[in-house]
Order: sequence, then C-alpha cells, then structure tokens
Amino acid sequence: MIFNSKEILLKAKEQKFAVPATNFIDLNSARVYVKTAEEQSLPLILAYAQSHKDILSLEEAASIGKYLAESSSTPVVLHLDHGEDKETIFKAIDLGFSSVMIDASSEKFEKNIEITREIVDYARGKNVTVEAELGHVGANDTSESYEVTDSIYTEVDDVIEFVERTDVDSLAISIGTAHGLYKGTPKINFERLVAIDKIVDIPLVLHGGSSSGDENLHKCAVSGISKINIYTDFITAAYKAINNKNFENYIEMKNAADKAMKEVLLHYYKVFNTKSIVL
Repeated sequence: MIFNSKEILLKAKEQKFAVPATNFIDLNSARVYVKTAEEQSLPLILAYAQSHKDILSLEEAASIGKYLAESSSTPVVLHLDHGEDKETIFKAIDLGFSSVMIDASSEKFEKNIEITREIVDYARGKNVTVEAELGHVGANDTSESYEVTDSIYTEVDDVIEFVERTDVDSLAISIGTAHGLYKGTPKINFERLVAIDKIVDIPLVLHGGSSSGDENLHKCAVSGISKINIYTDFITAAYKAINNKNFENYIEMKNAADKAMKEVLLHYYKVFNTKSIVL
C-alpha cells in the first residue's frame, strides 16, 4: 500500500517511535526492504536519493518504487531523498513519488523558505508530502550528498518561523549526525532535539543515521525523531557479506547480500522502536 508520509509519521511522533527511511539503488535493495517490512508488518519509507541518479535513474526508481509500494501489504512511502532542484522534484511528483524532500539547507534562511514554499505549493494539489531541512547535515563521504561539508546545527529560534512560512509536513534537523561512515560515534545534541520537538507539531527527521550508534538512535526515536535515514550501513553490510565468502555463482552472492541488508533493517526496526500502524 502506497501512502504519503503524513499520517505515518504523525503516528510515529505520537507513539514515540521512528520509521526507517531506506535508500535503494536498484530493484534488489528495494525489494529486500519492502519484503522485510511486509514480513514484520511494519511501515517503511522507501527512499531514492537524487544523488544516486547515475546508478539508477529517477524514472527507473519511480517504476520500481511504485510497483513494490502499491503491491505491498504494509504501508510504504515512496520518497525522494535530498531533492536538489525543483525540476527534479516536480518530475518525481509527476512520476508517482508520494513524498519528496527539498534540501535547500545550504542556502540562506530566506532563500530556503522561498524554495521550500514553492515545492509545497506544487505538491499540495497532488497529495504529496514535503520534507525540508533546516540547519545542515554534513557528510563524511559522498554517499548521499555530492559535497563533503561540515554540519550546521539547527537553531531553535528559526524553527517556528520556518515551519509556519513553508507549511512543510516534516522537518529534517541537524543535531550532530552526518552522512556516511563515522570514525567513532557522533555526539548527538539531545537538548536541541527536545527543545525543537516541544515547539513544533510536525514530525522531525534525522539524516545520517548509519553508524550513529544504537543508543543514540534509540534515544532519538523516543525523544521526538519520527524518521531516520539509513543507507551506508546497508551497502557496507552487503559488501562485507560478499567479500567474506567464496561463492560458486552470482545467485549465491546476491542472496548473501540480500540477507545482510535484511538483517540491518531488522536490527534498526528494533533500535527505532518501530510499531505496526493501521491507516
């Protein structure tokens, strides 16, 4: 069943759990995520990042994601992650994505509002939800972002004005994580998270979940974060599974990678305290 993110994330916010947003780069990874969600009867945000367009085109991602989401027995959101320009985001909406993210977080505050509002205005008439980012989640590598940048924490005082003027459905905040792999475990600013959660009614999102530490992520999930993005941990686990064994054929190798990715998602469902929902 394909849904936009609004009701799913509002239930997650209310019941103090997070829904994993799993970035797929091919049919195989997308199918693993959705099958695992179905087996557990848990919601899933099936995400495709614009930065992966050289691996999988937007059109291919839409076809794969729509088919799997629409035929799933559990709620699935087909989400465009880190949309970088309005043309791509508008096209994703027209192709059937049920949720989109506009990442104008590297822009000045007023410009971020202007760009985000334009996306919201287009999406509203098509029953598509919009996520924006305030503050900036940097990167340890180029897995989900083209540039390696430092994170800029989200300022509490900016949040209310941003949400009111953009009317976004969810907001990604920067509280200490970064995209990609870490050297060590990041220090999360939970005080900032709690302060922001207290002043907004919309769900909050955490990017850069991979290798952020189970304790950190569980605390985020029960303290106001309703969606947590995971990508690097999946491809790392699949690579290790392939690298650690000798296979007789491609099918055996693929099955090992599938199993590894499934185990990662099962693990994070527990860490995020994810619950079944009825829509």
